[in-house]
Amino acid sequence: MNIKRLSLLPISLAATALSNLPAIAQEAEAPAEEVVEAVTAVIDKGDTAWMLVATMVVILMTLPGLALFYGGLVRAKNVLSVLTQVFAAFAMIALLWVAYGYSLAFAGPTEGGLSSFVGDFSKFFLVGVTPDSRAATFSAGFELPELVFVIFQLTFAAITCALIVGAIAERMKFGALMAFLAIWFTFSYVPIAHMVWAGPGLLFGMGAYDFAGGTVVHINSGVAGLVAALMLGARRDYMKEPIAPHNLSLTFIGACLLWVGWFGFNAGSNLEANGLTAQAFLNTITAPAAAALAWAIGERVARGHASALGIVSGAVAGLVAITPAAGFAGTGGAIVLGAVAGFVCLWSVVTLKPMLKYDDSLDVFGIHGVGGIVGAIGTAIVANPAFGGYPLDGYTMGGQLVTQIIAVVIAVVWSAVVTAVALTIVRVLFSGLRVPDAAETDGLDLATHGERAYN
Repeated sequence: MNIKRLSLLPISLAATALSNLPAIAQEAEAPAEEVVEAVTAVIDKGDTAWMLVATMVVILMTLPGLALFYGGLVRAKNVLSVLTQVFAAFAMIALLWVAYGYSLAFAGPTEGGLSSFVGDFSKFFLVGVTPDSRAATFSAGFELPELVFVIFQLTFAAITCALIVGAIAERMKFGALMAFLAIWFTFSYVPIAHMVWAGPGLLFGMGAYDFAGGTVVHINSGVAGLVAALMLGARRDYMKEPIAPHNLSLTFIGACLLWVGWFGFNAGSNLEANGLTAQAFLNTITAPAAAALAWAIGERVARGHASALGIVSGAVAGLVAITPAAGFAGTGGAIVLGAVAGFVCLWSVVTLKPMLKYDDSLDVFGIHGVGGIVGAIGTAIVANPAFGGYPLDGYTMGGQLVTQIIAVVIAVVWSAVVTAVALTIVRVLFSGLRVPDAAETDGLDLATHGERAYN
């Protein structure tokens, strides 16, 4: 592994491939003084402070950002159920990540066995991870406390699982949902995170680009949402009568919080505070801005109006698309990628979904799945230096495009299979996935939680 390559890598596995800096320095055939610098790497307080702030704002994008975004989109009788599902998903995944998720994603052998697909239990319940243990950044000579890397990655795992809530909103049993998310996290999120971001990982070894989670987070959750919606079946009133959002003001506020939190998501994924972090930050402004306007223009042409819901949905689509490319794209490439995602995700929501008649309640697949695919494949193009991009060593656009497509296919198939199997198991355990018809009619707030959002 090359020191120059390390300086631009997307989220690396600090706990595995990057933890042995002396060996990395020797492989790089660096001068003796560089080897000494690697051996005596120090904690950079500025990077540490930045990463703690980035982690906090990623939590903000989930609680309350995603919760409010989803809560405003459902009917008034179900708003508390969605808020509770997002909150409970975050809490459960936080504990599972500490228990075994981090270890399986980022610990374990560097080769052999199942190391291409998953780690091991060597850091079960964070054994050996102390305030003094370290994880490398991308600059030789500087490191982060490993606990910072652990909690930053925890927030990614939590929001990925919480995203799926939007696809099955208003009709799934609460216990069944929690059991499903626990299984899906274990067998879909953790292995894909390992494959993409861990040094021994299959897709990492192939050279797949995913700066902040286009494949791991958005394609993974989007495909899971689609399969779950298909297996669960449509809401009782779907395509029979309008199912309008009950409070778009909540959705608007949630979307704004998502955008703010996304700066931690994308810019934080550089694991240090430098010029590339600033580029990822800027891309996280320009791509969603372009996508929001593209969605509004497309909606005005196709439907005769540009809606508030449409423009914030477009912004989220742009945020999704730029996620894998945030540290690879230049400013111009980010704008183009965002605009393309805005138009494509608009089509998937207003044309593809009604055509195929699946009830993805809050368009998790239409925005996160489709936007993630657009972003993952588009990363190979916008990384081109001719378009202002910042690729890794050995980049060719054609070769990278093939690699990105292979990574997308693997992620889609893996997530779909795990979702189908997990839901089948949960259906048996809970004697069905859906709430009774009467509960769906009365609303999940009252039927499941015994309370109402509004009196």
